[in-house]
Amino acid sequence: MRRTLWVAVATLSLLSGLWVPVAVGQAVYGSILGTVSDPSGAAVNGAKVTVTSQTKNVSVTDTTNESGNYSVTHLIPDVYSVRIEGSGFKTIQYKDIQVSADTGSRVDGQFQVGSASEQVEVTAEAPQLKTDRADVSIEFNSKYVEDLPVMNRNFTTFELLSPGTQKLVGWSHAATENPQGGQQIFVNGQHFSGTAFELDGTDNQDPILGIIVVNPNLEAITETKIALQNYDAEFGKAVAGVVTVQTKSGSNDLHGSAFWFRRTDALAARDPFTQFQKDASTGRFIPSSRWQQFGGTIGGPIIKNKLFFFGDYQATRQTSGITNQYTIPTTTALTSCNPATNGTSSTPGFCNLAEYAGKIGNGTAGDPSNYLYDPTTGDPVTGIGRLAFCGATDVANPTSGNCATPFLIPIGKISPLAGKILGLFPAPTNASLVNNFIAGGAGPFKQNSFDTRIDYSVSQSMTAFG
Repeated sequence: MRRTLWVAVATLSLLSGLWVPVAVGQAVYGSILGTVSDPSGAAVNGAKVTVTSQTKNVSVTDTTNESGNYSVTHLIPDVYSVRIEGSGFKTIQYKDIQVSADTGSRVDGQFQVGSASEQVEVTAEAPQLKTDRADVSIEFNSKYVEDLPVMNRNFTTFELLSPGTQKLVGWSHAATENPQGGQQIFVNGQHFSGTAFELDGTDNQDPILGIIVVNPNLEAITETKIALQNYDAEFGKAVAGVVTVQTKSGSNDLHGSAFWFRRTDALAARDPFTQFQKDASTGRFIPSSRWQQFGGTIGGPIIKNKLFFFGDYQATRQTSGITNQYTIPTTTALTSCNPATNGTSSTPGFCNLAEYAGKIGNGTAGDPSNYLYDPTTGDPVTGIGRLAFCGATDVANPTSGNCATPFLIPIGKISPLAGKILGLFPAPTNASLVNNFIAGGAGPFKQNSFDTRIDYSVSQSMTAFG
């Protein structure tokens, strides 16, 4: 009963997967092909070729044609063994044949005369020349993906490990558009939106933004291939490159892993221009910065040799600290322009912006373009009604032009709301008019992600996964 329940659940999962776009063959599967000959080098017709997954013990058979050729396609990326049998010849056995997606692994066999019960075990060697396709590509298996030092374990960084790639500098999508942090990378001078992304054979590229949609967990990747030139015609929409990713699947053995990565500000270098002293509010030279990523994977059999599962979880916890220089009002402006701190109803004060005289307009203190005018009575041409530029003794006679103390604005002209905003400003950290405040802070970021996969070997001629 329990086994039947598992089969039902797996079947429903796979049927649900039928609603997603159809997975094109070579973007998901690999193949094993080759030629079988007799001791004289002549082609052997009708030889039986059995390809078996070494992790799942699932087999596929084929026979050679009149030219001695065979081809076993639609193999999920895995490690396989190849067994070749022929009447009147010793059986040939190859092991540890690595099959990758969108790639053909060539295994040729030459029989020796003898009984079929005798077996010749051959150690396969990597071919020196790829002959089944013309694409120029780089492949990273699971060990490379997991062990290479990649900043923040961001999968899209692997593009930069390929020749002819360059990261776009000075512009990027907003975090709300790109929550998974996919990078914008040019391939061979082509725009980043020309690079196609495939995840288990399905389209993984945002059609509007041109970036990756699901930025996969590195622990969930069994291999990735980055094609730079001459990729297959099935990737018709790509004009720059093609990045394909295959996720891990379960095996006959229960297996799992756990990981934890951590980085803090304890070992970070200080910016000598903005972090030369402790922040007044936090008491720290460098704002608190933390980056942690942790999780694990688990995979195994539901039904041995038949039904398999794999799942992973990854959590990211990040606190990003930053210290910057800012420009805020000077101490004089903050105290004199706030109605709550300057003047009374009987003795109104003045907003003193004298420090800014000559620092706006064309920089000349006597230039009328530097004057501030009463918005209700001021006349920029004649100066009549000019109050802001006049001192206390000239308020009664605004047309005198005798304004020795510039930029004094009656406190009554200051909006109460603006005054409250000024009251929220901290004191400047230096006496400059610009870049007069240094402060730091930190913002949190949390992300949780997971993947699940079910593989089902229906028969020798049919496998499915979702």
